[in-house]
Order: sequence, then C-alpha cells, then structure tokens
Amino acid sequence: MRIAKDQIPAKINVPGAVARQVTEFGDATGFGKMGGEYFSLAAGLDISPLLKGLKDDACQAPHWGYMIAGELVVTYTDGKSDTCKASDLFYWPPGHSVRVVADAEVVLFSPQHEHTHVMDHMLDAMKG
Repeated sequence: MRIAKDQIPAKINVPGAVARQVTEFGDATGFGKMGGEYFSLAAGLDISPLLKGLKDDACQAPHWGYMIAGELVVTYTDGKSDTCKASDLFYWPPGHSVRVVADAEVVLFSPQHEHTHVMDHMLDAMKG
C-alpha cells in the first residue's frame, strides 16, 4: 500500500498547520520492538537475489515508511507491485522485494527482530 502525500486526507487544516492521517495503515499486532532505518539506495539496485533462501525468497518483515527522494518498485509474492516515489507514504507487508529505479532516500520503520534477520541474511549472501 502506497499513498502520495496529496492523497492523504487532511485531519487538521488551519493556517500554518496541516496534519494528514491515513488510518488502518498496516497491522503491527504480534511484533515487538521497532527499528527506525534510513536507506540510501542507488539506481539499478535489485535486492531479490539477496533474498534467495528466505521464505518465498522475499523479505518477510513489514515496513512502514516515507520516500524522501527517488523511485523504487516493490514486488510482492502475490505478483502485485507498487511504484513508490518521493513524498509517498507506504506500508509494505511481509513477502516483498525492492528494485531501485532512481537513486532513493527512504525512511523505514520495521520490527527490529524480523528485519535484522533479513538484513543478516542479505549480508551473508553478499559474502558469497
């Protein structure tokens, strides 16, 4: 699920302040502590080869985040995909991969246990 900033409904809209809110934006039930992550990703990067060996060969950690800059395509194990661009707010459920179209700056909030497992797996894959 991805939503552009201008599509997020304004809950408060007064001179000098606009607060936008999307409700029911993913479910964190059953997850423990969250990690805050900042990613700088180069165009052409595709993490799918690094996910081989994980369940469904995909990242199984959910992520909530914000695209600061760039563009990327998130592909889900059900075959659907989302294109995320600068200023988009997003939720990626478990079962996804990411390909970077244009250099990207991304902020993620993820369950730390689940995402640390995925990142450690990716580091091992890079070692060969």
